[in-house]
Amino acid sequence: MAEHPAPAAPDRPVALVTGAAHGLGLEVAAQLARLGTDVLVGARDPDRAASAVRGLAGVDALPWPLDITDQDSVDRAVRTVEETRGRLDILVNNAAAHPDHGAAVTGPDLDAAARTVGVDLIGTWRMTVAALPLLERSPRPRVVNVGSGAGSRTDPRYGTAVSGGGHPAHALGKAAVHALTGVLAAGLADSPVVVNAVCPGFTATVPGAREAGARDAAESAPGVVWAATLPDDGPRGGLFRDGEPLGW
Repeated sequence: MAEHPAPAAPDRPVALVTGAAHGLGLEVAAQLARLGTDVLVGARDPDRAASAVRGLAGVDALPWPLDITDQDSVDRAVRTVEETRGRLDILVNNAAAHPDHGAAVTGPDLDAAARTVGVDLIGTWRMTVAALPLLERSPRPRVVNVGSGAGSRTDPRYGTAVSGGGHPAHALGKAAVHALTGVLAAGLADSPVVVNAVCPGFTATVPGAREAGARDAAESAPGVVWAATLPDDGPRGGLFRDGEPLGW
């Protein structure tokens, strides 16, 4: 089990990245740390997270499992951030269900689909609401929800108009994340909390993805980091890829 995170330096922004034991989340954490951010990573397997961040300066792992489908787990993670950091400046909601590759919208496993949408939508919503009291202590709070072009009607390569109804639960879950982003941004319009969604593009996070044309996490992460470090007058409630608007 990971050790309890060390106290934060008072002059460094504090970030929490969920689902960050590998792949995109881990790379986002590393890139934020290189910008001088004090980064905590959360994952369902804290030992794996601790091993992943070993040697990454400025990145630490939560000592407890962070399962965004479990309210007690989320609350415990938030308490750890509060006890060790006292506030939260950046929340990156990267944790998500695995895409249902091979599934068809006309023959779904609805129980599995409900679990996928529950992770992507309700889990992201749960994590954000739990973290809001800490974010509200920050002078520049940012929330980034990792979305997907698969949940966009306009993405020319991955969107619903060209997908043939494939990976339906993934598409619907991410479309719901985009909608949640807009609703959260509207509800927080009179606050300093800036909320946006980012499609990282097709990223090599599973075996065989690179051979299928996916790009490295190091190429996808800057778009997430961009949204996490927007100025106060930056956009709110949008979906972006590589810093450019993407319709949803």
